[in-house]
Amino acid sequence: MKKIYLVVFYFFTVAGSVFSQTPLSLEEIYKKNAFNQKRFGPIRWMKDSKSYSSIEKNLTLDGHDIVRYEAVSGDRSVIISAEELMPAGVRKPLEVVDYQWSEDNSKLLLFTNTRKVWRYHTRGDYWVLDRENKELKQLGKGLPTASLMFAKFSPDAAKIAYVSEHNIFVESLVSGEITQITEDGGEDIINGTFDWVYEEELGCRDGFRWSPDGEKIAYWRSDTRDIGTFYLINNIDSVYSEPIPLPYPKVGEKLSSVKIGVVSAEGGTTKWFAIPGDPQNNYLARMDFIPNSQEVLIQQLNRPQNRNTVWIGDANTMALTKILEENEETFLDIHDNLIWLDEQQFFTWTSERDGWRHLYKVSRNGDSMTLLTQGDFDVDRVSHIDPEGGYVYYIASPENFTQRYLYRSPINKTGKAERITPVDIPGQHAYQLSGNSQFAIHTYHNAVTPPTISLVELPGHKKLRVLEDNGELKDKYDELGLRPKEFIKVDIGEVAFDAFMIKPSDFDSTKKYPLIIYVYGEPAGSTVQDGWMNGDLWHQYLAQMGYIVMSIDNRGTKTPRGRDWRKSIYGQIGILASRDQYAAAQKILSTYDFIDASRIGIWGWSGGGQMTLNCLFRYPGFYKTGIAVSFVSDQRLYDATYQERYMGLLEDNPTGYFEGSPINHAENLEGNLLIMHGTADDNVHYQSFEMLADRLIKYNKLFSMMVYPMRAHGINERENTSLHLRRTMKNFWLENLAPGGR
Repeated sequence: MKKIYLVVFYFFTVAGSVFSQTPLSLEEIYKKNAFNQKRFGPIRWMKDSKSYSSIEKNLTLDGHDIVRYEAVSGDRSVIISAEELMPAGVRKPLEVVDYQWSEDNSKLLLFTNTRKVWRYHTRGDYWVLDRENKELKQLGKGLPTASLMFAKFSPDAAKIAYVSEHNIFVESLVSGEITQITEDGGEDIINGTFDWVYEEELGCRDGFRWSPDGEKIAYWRSDTRDIGTFYLINNIDSVYSEPIPLPYPKVGEKLSSVKIGVVSAEGGTTKWFAIPGDPQNNYLARMDFIPNSQEVLIQQLNRPQNRNTVWIGDANTMALTKILEENEETFLDIHDNLIWLDEQQFFTWTSERDGWRHLYKVSRNGDSMTLLTQGDFDVDRVSHIDPEGGYVYYIASPENFTQRYLYRSPINKTGKAERITPVDIPGQHAYQLSGNSQFAIHTYHNAVTPPTISLVELPGHKKLRVLEDNGELKDKYDELGLRPKEFIKVDIGEVAFDAFMIKPSDFDSTKKYPLIIYVYGEPAGSTVQDGWMNGDLWHQYLAQMGYIVMSIDNRGTKTPRGRDWRKSIYGQIGILASRDQYAAAQKILSTYDFIDASRIGIWGWSGGGQMTLNCLFRYPGFYKTGIAVSFVSDQRLYDATYQERYMGLLEDNPTGYFEGSPINHAENLEGNLLIMHGTADDNVHYQSFEMLADRLIKYNKLFSMMVYPMRAHGINERENTSLHLRRTMKNFWLENLAPGGR
């Protein structure tokens, strides 16, 4: 039987023009994925910098080809066909999830059959294709299926090293011999990769490095035995519950004991660097070999994460030399922008020491430091450092904190920042530059434009061809007739915040509408960005129902507004942000007559869920309705690395931890509250949900709750979850915050 759909068209007027509108459907967004964008790649620039490779579907064989494109001419050639990626005795090619070339482009390493480890698919099977003899070989024969992680070529591409079940292996591509070079990895000891908190909060996943001569491997070893174990409970996949142990260091509790060692690629005894300080109260956040040397550079963060000590370690003698120490009164961020220059006599270094995040050139001994990216602006991220061309290319936005553009600055002389992105394409821009900086894969999008991926020639930004324009998605989005986000400033006197507003499609300025504020508010992110964000269709859906939706970036959010802006939140997570959000909301009410002060709602996820609770509990007469998803109710329950970075140590700031935790203000709840959580959330544990529920019950506060069994932090696993969650939220808004203009 065919389903019959009733399609209703709306008409509304904007600036004298009439537009037709097709109503949004939650099923279309979250069930059918009708607004998914197309991607291109992943792309790898070839060694010659004149061509790039990509993965493309081979429809005949239901597999993937690796194709090569010439940058200038656009000529396409299949360099590895899907047929070549078909293992012997198998009638279907390998599914290529990711790939990497050897240094000389003679061999291809393929990642397939992947598994999720916490947030990312970092475990699976690896295969190597030799382009000369067409031999396709699976790595790790004899090891468990889909157990390999972070495989990578030796510098001469004669061997590959990888991790399996917390041990490191080296496999010869000539003889096929597999050598296990660590033996003690297992449940408590992790070699070559990391525990949960290192991955989540320090961005550490791949935990070993080849020496430049291919003779040694340097690696991290983590001893997790003293970390407290948190248990997730699976109650739905068996008649008996299954406890899932998770070593997870909470605020003030013990961390992993981590050290860095060096071992021969042939196997043998590991030698360890004797890095000063308690290994359980310091982080070894970064490590890599210095090019053309037998030395490694190690970055050591202290536990409060306000001091970064940089060491050079000799991989032969294991001697250590301290070359640099970066200090901050509040907290430091770790960056991956370190490139060696001038025959390894200098390196690049990111610092905020002048009040802005900039790139510096530092001498090998740490005695001299030269500012490269000069100006009163933040370097948001470094795109490419080109020693031969003499420039660093980076993303910044000095005038508009909701947008991002490409700039460059010289690295061998003093010079002003030069904008590369043309001024007539406002929004968000990202670039993947070729080795010689002549070409770049350019990705552009804004709030009403899905990502367009093009090949451009630099520095003139000449567009050579469009690789993917998402034209069908753009047409489909435009047909919805939605009102675009309006980006505004909200000035509370001491500071002006960036904000966005989405109005109902049939907006009438003579009427008053309910306001829903979407909040995040923590240092890890920003909500007010002129980017696609999948069309922000959830908020557009709410606007279609008759709500005005706004979001405000309070002080401390991750925007390029300088050190003082970002560090202002130190020691007062949940305190300053909720105060800023309240002050901004009051300013909005006094500015816009069409907002109904009796119908103010707020919602957020993760840190935004915590902020929602703080706003509801601290300003109970103002916010009438709130939804908090996957939230931290007590900051002591979250992981030590994140929370201590922004709040300081618990013994140094007990008042801040108490006042910033919404659970300690739960007795003030007056409005309508819905709390939502997944029971398998390894990030923000379901414990936060249960403790808050228990506290609200203690104070006789009525509230609504929705639990998603065995869903993680994103609450998107298992069938129909995303649609169910959004329908639940929609119904709560409709029942507790009446939509529409009055």
